[in-house]
Amino acid sequence: RDGDGAGVMAAIPHKFMTKAFKELGYSLPPAGHYAVGNLFLHPDEKVRQVSIAAVERIAQSLGLQVAAWRLVPTNSEILGPNGRSREPIVMQPLVIAQDQLAEQEFQRRLFVLRKRAMHESAPDSWFYVCSLAVRNIVYKGLLTPAQVPEYYTDLRDSTFETHFALVHSRFSTNTFPSWERAQPFNWCAHNGEINTLRGNKNWMRAREGLLQSAAFGSQLQSAFPIIDEHSSDSGAFDNVLELLVVSGAMTMPEAVMVMVPEAWQNDSLMPAEKRAFYEWASCVMEPWDGPALFTFSDGRYCGASLDRNGLRPCRYYVTDDDRMICASEVGAVKVDPKSVLQKGRLMPGRMLLVDTLAGTIVDDEELKLQYARQHPFQQWIEEHQIRLEQLKPSNKLADIDDTPVSRDKRLRAFGYSAEQLNLIIGPMVLGGKEPLGSMGNDAVLACLDSTPRLPYEYFRELFAQVTNPPIDPIREKIVMSLACHVGPEGNLLEISERQVQRLSLESPILTDGELAAICGMADKHPGWVAHTIDTTFELNEGAGGFAQALDRVCNEAEQAIGNGARVLVLSDRAAGLQRVAVSALLAAGATHHHLVAAKLRARVALIVDTGEARETHHFCTLVGYGVDAVCPYMVYEALAKLHRENVLVGFTVPELIARFRLAVDDGIRKVMSKMGISTLQSYKGAQIFEALGIANEVVERCFVGTASRVGGTTLAGFAADALAMHNAAYGNSNAVPPALGDEGEYNWRRGGARHVNTPATVSNMQDAVRRENKAAWEAYTAEAQASVRDCTLRGLLELDDDDTTHAVPIDKVEPWTSIVKRFCTGAMSYGSISKEAHTALAVAMNAIGGKSNSGEGGEDAERSIVRADGSCARSAIKQVASGRFGVTSNYLADADELQIKMAQGAKAGEGGELLGTKVSADIARTRHTTPGVTLVSPPPHHDIYSIEDLKQLIYDLKSANEGARVSVKLVSEVGVGVVAAGVVKALADHILVAGHDGGTGAARWTGIKYAGLPWELGLAETHQTLVLNGLRGRVVLQTDGQLKTARDVAIAALLGAEEFGFATAPLVALGCVYLRRCHQNSCAVGVATQDPELRAKFGGQPEHVINFFHYLAEDLRTLMARLGFCTVREMVGHAERLRVRTDYASAKGALDLSSLLQPAHEMRRGVATHSVEQQQHDVAGRLDARLLPQLQEALQGGTTADIEVAIGNTDRAFGTVLSYHVSRKHGLSGLAAGTVRLRLRGSAGQSLGAFLAPGLAIELEGDANDYVGKGLSGGQLVLFPPRDAQFDASSNVIVGNVCLFGATSGEMFVRGVAAERFAVRNSGALAVVEGVGDHGCEYMTGGRVVVLGAVGRNFAAGMSGGIAYVLAEDGEVGAARHGFAAKCNVESVELTVVADAGEVQWLRETIERHAELTGSLKAREVVARFDELLPRFVKVLPTDYKRVLEEEAAKAKAEAEAKAKDETKGDSGSDSERTVCADTHPKTSSIIDIEDALVDDAQLADRARKLDKLRGFVRYARRGDRYRAATKRAGDWSEISTRQTRASLQVQAARCIDCGVPFCQSDADGCPIGNVIPKWNELVFRDQWREAFDRLMATNNFPEFTGRVCPAPCEGACVAGISAQPVAIKSIEAAIIDHAWAMGWMAPVPPQHRTGHAVAVIGSGPAGLAAADQLNSAGHSVTVYEREDRIGGLLTYGIPNMKLDKRVVQRRVDKMEAEGVCFVTGVNVGVTLAAADLRNSHDAVLLATGATWPRDLRIDGRDLDGVHFAMDFLSVSTKALLRSTATPLSAAGKRVVVIGGGDTGNDCIGTAVRQGAASVVNFELLPQPPAQRAADNPWPQFPRVFKIDYGHEEVIARWGRDPREYCISAKRFIGANGCIEAIETVRVEWTKDDAGRWTMEEVAGSEERHDADLVLLAMGFTGPENQLLEQLAVAQTPRSNISTPEGSYRTCVDSVFAAGDCRRGQSLVVWGINEGRQAAREIDTFLQPVSHLPVSGGIIPRTVSAQPEEISVPA
Repeated sequence: RDGDGAGVMAAIPHKFMTKAFKELGYSLPPAGHYAVGNLFLHPDEKVRQVSIAAVERIAQSLGLQVAAWRLVPTNSEILGPNGRSREPIVMQPLVIAQDQLAEQEFQRRLFVLRKRAMHESAPDSWFYVCSLAVRNIVYKGLLTPAQVPEYYTDLRDSTFETHFALVHSRFSTNTFPSWERAQPFNWCAHNGEINTLRGNKNWMRAREGLLQSAAFGSQLQSAFPIIDEHSSDSGAFDNVLELLVVSGAMTMPEAVMVMVPEAWQNDSLMPAEKRAFYEWASCVMEPWDGPALFTFSDGRYCGASLDRNGLRPCRYYVTDDDRMICASEVGAVKVDPKSVLQKGRLMPGRMLLVDTLAGTIVDDEELKLQYARQHPFQQWIEEHQIRLEQLKPSNKLADIDDTPVSRDKRLRAFGYSAEQLNLIIGPMVLGGKEPLGSMGNDAVLACLDSTPRLPYEYFRELFAQVTNPPIDPIREKIVMSLACHVGPEGNLLEISERQVQRLSLESPILTDGELAAICGMADKHPGWVAHTIDTTFELNEGAGGFAQALDRVCNEAEQAIGNGARVLVLSDRAAGLQRVAVSALLAAGATHHHLVAAKLRARVALIVDTGEARETHHFCTLVGYGVDAVCPYMVYEALAKLHRENVLVGFTVPELIARFRLAVDDGIRKVMSKMGISTLQSYKGAQIFEALGIANEVVERCFVGTASRVGGTTLAGFAADALAMHNAAYGNSNAVPPALGDEGEYNWRRGGARHVNTPATVSNMQDAVRRENKAAWEAYTAEAQASVRDCTLRGLLELDDDDTTHAVPIDKVEPWTSIVKRFCTGAMSYGSISKEAHTALAVAMNAIGGKSNSGEGGEDAERSIVRADGSCARSAIKQVASGRFGVTSNYLADADELQIKMAQGAKAGEGGELLGTKVSADIARTRHTTPGVTLVSPPPHHDIYSIEDLKQLIYDLKSANEGARVSVKLVSEVGVGVVAAGVVKALADHILVAGHDGGTGAARWTGIKYAGLPWELGLAETHQTLVLNGLRGRVVLQTDGQLKTARDVAIAALLGAEEFGFATAPLVALGCVYLRRCHQNSCAVGVATQDPELRAKFGGQPEHVINFFHYLAEDLRTLMARLGFCTVREMVGHAERLRVRTDYASAKGALDLSSLLQPAHEMRRGVATHSVEQQQHDVAGRLDARLLPQLQEALQGGTTADIEVAIGNTDRAFGTVLSYHVSRKHGLSGLAAGTVRLRLRGSAGQSLGAFLAPGLAIELEGDANDYVGKGLSGGQLVLFPPRDAQFDASSNVIVGNVCLFGATSGEMFVRGVAAERFAVRNSGALAVVEGVGDHGCEYMTGGRVVVLGAVGRNFAAGMSGGIAYVLAEDGEVGAARHGFAAKCNVESVELTVVADAGEVQWLRETIERHAELTGSLKAREVVARFDELLPRFVKVLPTDYKRVLEEEAAKAKAEAEAKAKDETKGDSGSDSERTVCADTHPKTSSIIDIEDALVDDAQLADRARKLDKLRGFVRYARRGDRYRAATKRAGDWSEISTRQTRASLQVQAARCIDCGVPFCQSDADGCPIGNVIPKWNELVFRDQWREAFDRLMATNNFPEFTGRVCPAPCEGACVAGISAQPVAIKSIEAAIIDHAWAMGWMAPVPPQHRTGHAVAVIGSGPAGLAAADQLNSAGHSVTVYEREDRIGGLLTYGIPNMKLDKRVVQRRVDKMEAEGVCFVTGVNVGVTLAAADLRNSHDAVLLATGATWPRDLRIDGRDLDGVHFAMDFLSVSTKALLRSTATPLSAAGKRVVVIGGGDTGNDCIGTAVRQGAASVVNFELLPQPPAQRAADNPWPQFPRVFKIDYGHEEVIARWGRDPREYCISAKRFIGANGCIEAIETVRVEWTKDDAGRWTMEEVAGSEERHDADLVLLAMGFTGPENQLLEQLAVAQTPRSNISTPEGSYRTCVDSVFAAGDCRRGQSLVVWGINEGRQAAREIDTFLQPVSHLPVSGGIIPRTVSAQPEEISVPA
């Protein structure tokens, strides 16, 4: 069979080689005087001879001679198909020196020979040198380890003798296996991953310009490049190691110390000399960082070195016959236990070294101190290294201008938004770390956005999955460092003080003062010249200036280095009115790579001084592409301004800056850790990113070596973006700069960035699934597909269904009930979502045969019980994540699928996060944790170091439930296909490839926005790779990530998926409204909260989820029929049925999706393209499975059993199969203790006793590997060394790494030492052990651990529950305790003594049990000296756990006292007395009406400062503006409402939820103008009224009108209104603008420049005024024509004064006039002024005449006097009021009947009351609305509910009854003498027909007569008047409105536009304002190329088409 590669390195067997070459006729010189090695050559003779000749020629030139060639005998028969297809010829050259050479010089020449031969060989020659050396030889190939001696017969020869052998086996996951990638290499073999490879390679290339070696002389240049570009990470490491050793610069151990240093930066216990050595080493070279075990040999030294974090296992024995056996597992080589003298393990950062010449094992500390003392490193550092603080940087802040932060044009030019300041930067400085977000990233991809985006946004952070683990940046911060040395490096091939002459920085983030100090270094440090390079270009140079600037910057950098510069500063501070900034990332990347190519980069420090960088990701990309440090000056200025404006308070500006840097540093660590990188020095230049949507031309210029799979934005595209951002800031010189807007980058905003999830998708889907409303489903589907089309890669694709001959009848397509079995819900844990939501998902999926996923939070066992109604709430998929919450044997046994969470889409490389506010008692019980304590899961590294460990976990889980399929969850990133191939080979049954955009309960925003890639890329790559490798048939492939519609599912299937995951969509079906507050425990709809009050608001039902999947599956069937597929299985992988949309184009550079659309079945024919076979797990063949027959009766619980058996290290997960059978039979409780005892002898394989169930006990005499007791679930483990062992168990390693990980209960006793990470995430087990390695008891949440010996570093990090007892080491008690404290991470624990008598007794008894069970001598000694040793025991107690224990104790004490009191009291008191006593804290409503609770406004203001904004919507009562008393107000014409106080409004603003998708802003149901309501609510809450005013005015020209007269559809769409009262939005809006007028903020601001264009606006209603205001602000000359005598239209004469005081209207008209708008009244265009004349005298004309043609009621008697249109009545009344004259149309003394409702009808009622009507009646044809929303009026539609408005209330107050009569129809008007005197009516009845349509029928016999003197017709309007329209020849719609194209305001007549009711029909004032604003924008675009007027939502689109010639910038 095929292997991934294996080989052996050995000493050259001189005896064998002598014999072998003698057979060829050659006599060998003595050992050490010749070289031999194995070379791979081409099977073709001609090609092979070319290679042989080249080797001989090069050898000759080096003074060497190839004396002979030997063909190495091999056995090709054993090879698999892959190995055979590329099998080389293996030949051994015998190389001798022509002259006598010292061995080291000989080796140097061999090095050059090999390098030159490799460089000069053609790629297709197959030429490769396995080794060519004097001492060592390597045999390797594409083999399994067992095949190596079978293939190479040399190895089986009896004369092949060696004093060492280094064997390596490869498991390929990040590169495809090949012959040359097999290991060992020349000098080393490596198990693990070098994560920083790209950076290491780049820096090594850069250093080649500095390398000099007297030993090599001129020959060194010919060996360049040192690193073979095509080598693996191990091969590259070997290349550099070889150079360092062969050059003579360092010995092999020394070179390994330099390349793989210990974590020295934070180790206070490390000797100073060693620290100095490592600091010198860090000046010489960045660490080769990653989880790695390196083994190496130069023939004399054999050694191994482990990475700084200890993420690879390495165990060794030393035997009494002087052998050392070192391997990644114990038991790899059989050894007589009696012969073992020592059992050890290699510790993190340590080196194991054998000097075979001296015959000694070299002590790590002794060895390293020896090297550290060879040179005065400490002295060199003190004398020559420059530390930043030595430069004494100034703390003085740079001067800032007076511009408010919201108006700062430079912030706009660099692309800042208010959202970034509020959501990211503000919380960063206030919280000191990056804020959390939730619900994933559904925003448009940068490469698909038509608006300008920063280049950073195109980069996705790569992360570790499977091939290597992430690091825990929180609990294992000790191994991480951001310190770096910058500036010129020294020569790597020497050791001297010159190498430390560098500048040391503790962080890559600089302040202004620090940058200034660095730029001025030359004053104190001669030679340190800094050169600043301007990275801006002249605006008038246009797009071409961008590329020219890049060239100039690169050339200037090279020239500056030539002139002696040691520091280069790339600065964009010159950006401004006339200069445009080149993106700092492009400039820095281009410069870095230019200097690397020129081999100059290592000569200089590269610093970026930019206004662009502000987010963690920005700094990561800059550093990742080679920048040494960044000064983000604009952030500092913004922080200073926000402080000045009292937005950021509580800290000084320097403190704010320090906190920002702290947060960025923390964020950088987190990003580094996701890739498993520990040091910034290694991360720098490592390019750990994939570009999504960047053209290759840009990559080759700025980001060389970065994957960019789909091409995309070109340099010209980035140039256009830069110009567009500059134009957005400086292009509009007319107005005051607009306030920084909310661009909708994070949360959906009307008019902002596009998102997949919108108000329309959410509301339509909920309506569809709740009412089974097919029309709503179709609306949802259309909206969702449009969103997906705009935002995602799959949106660029369409189904190729043109050829209808493929189509099949839909009845031939598999039924929906079959399809839904392929659907799963996402892994949402109980904890992240509520119990109700979690359960509903499970019930729904079980009902349809799909699968729900438990998530990583565990699951209550009772949920598996079938309910009375037949439903079941069990999750079919149980997730196993690094947090291991509640993962027990029973949990695993009770699953259909076990999913290993390697990565999560929304936070790839990170662990889950659950804030303490959501960890309720129930959650804590389920998760085995402590209530109220935040849970941050470890990243997946504690038991998933590598593919081997993942394979082991798969093995464990299959043992734990042989019937469940094992799934591995991966996340899309480049290379995921190769990773997936490894996962299939590791025997996974199922793979999920998730997209980057999935939801999450909580994650840092950097991870949400920038980690992971679209599933379309990952799925296609995975499917293709698995097919190519013949593996696809062995696995089921699933994808997920914002799947919304059947079209998404179809595309996923065609790209290779067989199953489909949904998370967000089912949650939306259950009621989620995308608040993005999941992490705050304040979900208003009860979906993502544990708050009981909020959970009660949950309204979802399983049926809603079922309906969603039913609709989806039926839609999929329709698509399948069109495509011609009868089953989903048939569809899988048919990518040829997809194509790129024909209408797709991009101004920035189009994407190339051809790689996605390549059908895998055409790439390799004849292999499976979907799952066709089961993986072969052979569970029945496992050791404990073979014991089942003997144990059957005991496992049933009938008897006990005691069995002895031998075990070897291939017997893995022993006990787990038995535990499965126990759990299936007996559930959580298992068997009685001691039922089954299993006595083992030998070296147990991995995962001994994993998930061991209650009643099972395992006793092992021997030793064990990693993961002993993993997930221990109630069983018992006892381990001790062989009874006849020679060594002291208490100081020898008996068990490996990560033992007891995630244990929930049970016991473990270990006589001996455990390696690293013991009892991590232990949440309930008891353990006794005699020593532990680093990171012991990390993140422990329960249980007890007793350690009778030494502990490693970082003990108890993140421990939040349970207790550890540690016997401190020898020495004085105090000193011993202090020594332990230095190794303990005390951030979450306190160290105390064991003082409680009961606890002392328990501790003693536990140690006695340990002695009894294990025979431990150490335990017996402790027991014997217990009283003496007790003071040495340190009790490690988590502070949170202590709190909980104290609370429980207090509660128990109180209950006991109460009970005792009750008992002593007897019956002496009455029941009433007891009741009174119990009610000392009376229950109050949870809703607080603060105003009612307090006395005065001062108290209210004080309370407002303490408001709870997070839960305000549920804590505080709604209060809107109150009407004045009805009886009083009905007697005047003053405004009816009274305003609230500022403090009261703060309470109301606190009720605003600030939704992630604010429905109040939705165009469908919310605010038509897109008011950013949550933002001004937030600002009012914070008492920032000026900022609230700015935000309000960005969207609404006339809030004083809308705040008074708008019916507030925004409130109807408010999320708080779903289950309570909505926010009082209208009141807050009116208060803001009234306050602004009062404060003088509404002073006129005329435009500074006029464009010379004239615009006429006809009509001065809301639309006309809004358009005029906008166009005037743009600099056009605007004239408004109004036919009435006053400006205002409807506002003046259509709305009565008590609703809108006309002084308010006039005040605004006066302001507009002062700003330059010309108003002309009394002109009826089309009547008194010819329309043609107006058009000829203006550049554009806007028709805003309104819909003034009233709807009539043409029945008998209509022409009687006294029947009037309502608007005539209202306008006459208002005119009379304004003129102080009597109204000719008065209601005084009359019986008034108003026909028609709505605002107009109500206004008529109120006016009639004020005029003194005798009576008022209101007829409405429709039924009375319900008190609550009807089923057909779901939220967020405007609520059609019964309301009492001001007019109705006034009638009730006067006459005692509501004026309205419903279901009444006027049949005729009855009159006398030509005047109305009555109305004849009939009652009507409304019914719904079968089609759901309402029909009306008159009720027979219900005729009535109603007396009336005045009838007002308030039935709305039919459209505009025609005279003007006919003159202009404007087209009209069938409903008589002006016709314009959809989405446009332009009529069919050139330069004539229309807006308002004349275009859209009768509508609200707020719609009129929106129409006017958007028409103004279109007119502005018509008159000049670029408009700076906003779209709805107040956002000014930044267009990439803006070129300099189109930009008007004044000189």
